[in-house]
Amino acid sequence: MKYMLLIFNRPGFVEELDEQERDRLFGEVDSIMKELTERGELAGGEALADPSQTKVVRERDGLPAVTDGPFLEAKEHLAGYITVDCETVERAVEIASRWPDVRYGGRMEVRAVLGGGGAEM
Repeated sequence: MKYMLLIFNRPGFVEELDEQERDRLFGEVDSIMKELTERGELAGGEALADPSQTKVVRERDGLPAVTDGPFLEAKEHLAGYITVDCETVERAVEIASRWPDVRYGGRMEVRAVLGGGGAEM
């Protein structure tokens, strides 16, 4: 089963870390990614650009209305995701619980990925 692990973290937290802490953080991420690759569980993933570069599309008066990124002051933002293909939700949660951003005020959301057209809903 595929699971998307959504990475939410506090804006600017990486810049608050000293060089040694940043190296440790990114080293942990690299280690987890290497393990997932070796186990054949890594199905994809990407970091996301800063929220200030976001476009939001809503409907207004029956037409799409596009605005620049979120204007709300946010304590956290969606920073990226990884997709894993593993046997159980418990394994996906175990992977998410090891993600280092969690220790710095972030959180991980584990969501099952529906196959095909989402008929499983």
